Amino acid sequence: MPAQPDHRRSPSIRRRRLSRELRSLRTASGHTAEEVCRTLEWSQGKMSRIEQGDWLRPNPRDVRDLLDFYDVQDVPKRESLISLARESRQRGWWETTEFAGLFNSSLAGFEAEAKSIHTYQPLVVPGLLQTPAYTRDLFRRSMLRDPSEVGRRVEFRMNRQKLLQHHDPPTLWAVIDESVLRRPFGTVADRAEQIQRLLATGDSDHTTVQVIPFEAGLHPGLNYAFTLMDYELDPSVVYIELGTNALYLEKPKDLESHSLKFQHLLGAALDKDATLQWLSDLHRELR
Repeated sequence: MPAQPDHRRSPSIRRRRLSRELRSLRTASGHTAEEVCRTLEWSQGKMSRIEQGDWLRPNPRDVRDLLDFYDVQDVPKRESLISLARESRQRGWWETTEFAGLFNSSLAGFEAEAKSIHTYQPLVVPGLLQTPAYTRDLFRRSMLRDPSEVGRRVEFRMNRQKLLQHHDPPTLWAVIDESVLRRPFGTVADRAEQIQRLLATGDSDHTTVQVIPFEAGLHPGLNYAFTLMDYELDPSVVYIELGTNALYLEKPKDLESHSLKFQHLLGAALDKDATLQWLSDLHRELR
């Protein structure tokens, strides 16, 4: 029986960390990227992929060559980075052929090692909290060019949710606009199941769900959804999905503005206990 994937290990995050470390070492050494390319006879494209985290399977030999060129003699440091390169060569479950080509599959890699995930959704239930029926109906109505893709996308999203079942899950904080939960989909039983899912997860130790009621009026989150992910060893990331485009923001000003925005949204939302009561009332309406 093949080994089960660890949903809390992300080669994507390790590649990002390795790139950041190597870029920092080059800067500290006083060398330019052009000098590295000239000496090691690399293309500028290769060097750019290494420093921007766009390499899929880092070569430990390349890392060793860079460490030699930057005159890094600290043995533990060298061994740590070469080991990180080996770990980065592995494939996450989202990078397998089973899910190849799916839009935003890289999001799973960013979620995998997050310490905390703060997500705001004004239009749909957060993907990590959707039921299969909700996800299936959502994709059926999303104008997919290939209807046969629905099953694969549903399976992918359900796989993402295994992260929350891990023995050491991230802290998830979801703020949802009331309109999301009032919007009909599927059958009444499907809607009741989705609300029950939010009730169950929203009352867990690691997950908080808060609803922004209509009574809150206008608020800062009416324009778009976003997800802020924080890490133990890596810089935070803001994920924004716009149509068929996915943005990953890492600049301090973007992180600060979205963190502040999330705090304002919490202020507009019902608190955890009031949200659970609100969800219970809605669930009773659907029975």
